[in-house]
Order: sequence, then structure tokens, then C-alpha cells
Amino acid sequence: MNGIHLLAEEAAEDKNPLIPEPYDIVWSAVCIIIIGFVFYKYVIPRLMKVLDERSDKIEGGIAKAEAAQAEAQATLEQYQQQLAEARLEAARIREEARTQGQQILAQMRADAQAEADRIVASGNAQLDAQRQQIVTELRSELGHTAVDLAEKVIGQSVSDEAKQAASIDRFLAELDEKAGIGVGR
Repeated sequence: MNGIHLLAEEAAEDKNPLIPEPYDIVWSAVCIIIIGFVFYKYVIPRLMKVLDERSDKIEGGIAKAEAAQAEAQATLEQYQQQLAEARLEAARIREEARTQGQQILAQMRADAQAEADRIVASGNAQLDAQRQQIVTELRSELGHTAVDLAEKVIGQSVSDEAKQAASIDRFLAELDEKAGIGVGR
């Protein structure tokens, strides 16, 4: 066995173990070409398709997010504008209610003053009417009392109506002059 062993050692000494045989290089190149062709034809297009889909999804997601953000911003601005308009409307309504309240209060005061003036005027008219009635009654009564007294003083009857009325009027006129009040006061 020594002989075979020696031959194998001599053959191994002539060849470099780092350099492959030419048939190994050819078959390795063929395998690499076949694997490269399969990758180029089937794997790389699918990989590119998946990457493109992911890129489109990401870009679409970003676009949707931007659109949603823009819509949210527009909605927020619209809400703030409506809120500002509502505040202005509320202020206008409050001011209008305050103005109407002041007008109603002024109207009620004017109505109350008019009612008070009417009541005072009515009271004055009643007082004037009652005074006139009392003056008339007093004059009549005073006239009859004066006639009765005159009959007692004179001792005769003053039954003539014309004389009686003239005497009463003259007596009342004298009383008015003495008292300093005019007839009809």
C-alpha cells in the first residue's frame, strides 16, 4: 500500500489544491447562470412588484393621511368660524334683548305716568264737581236759613219767590265779599 500512497502523494504535489479543476469551473458557471436566469426571470420581477406595491401603499397612505389632515383642518376652521358667528349672534341677541327691555321699561313708566296723570285729573275733576255740589247745597241751605232768620227778625213771611231769591243772592254776595272768596271757587 505504500506504493499507491506514494503515487497519490506525487500527484498531489504537482497540483495546487486552491485551483479547481476546469470541469468544476464550467459546471459551477452553468449552475450560476441557471440560478441567475431563474432569479432574473421570476424572483426579481416578483420582488420588484412587491416593493412597488408597498411603495404605492405607503405613498397612498401618506396621501390619504395628508388629505384627512387637510379635511380635519378645514372642518376645524369651519367649526371655529361657526363658533365665532354663534358668539356674535348671541351678543347681538343679548344686546337686542337689553334694548327691548329698556324700551319696555320706558313704555311701562310712560304708561304708569299717564295712568297717574289720568287718576290725578279724574280726582281733581271729582273734587271740583264735589266742591261745586257742596257750594250749591250750602248756598241753597244757607239761603233757606237766611230766609227763615229774616222771617224771624222781620216777623213777617217772606213768601214771594222772587223776593226770596233776590234776598238770598244779595246775602250770599255780601258773605262772599266779606270772606274774600269769589263765587264758583
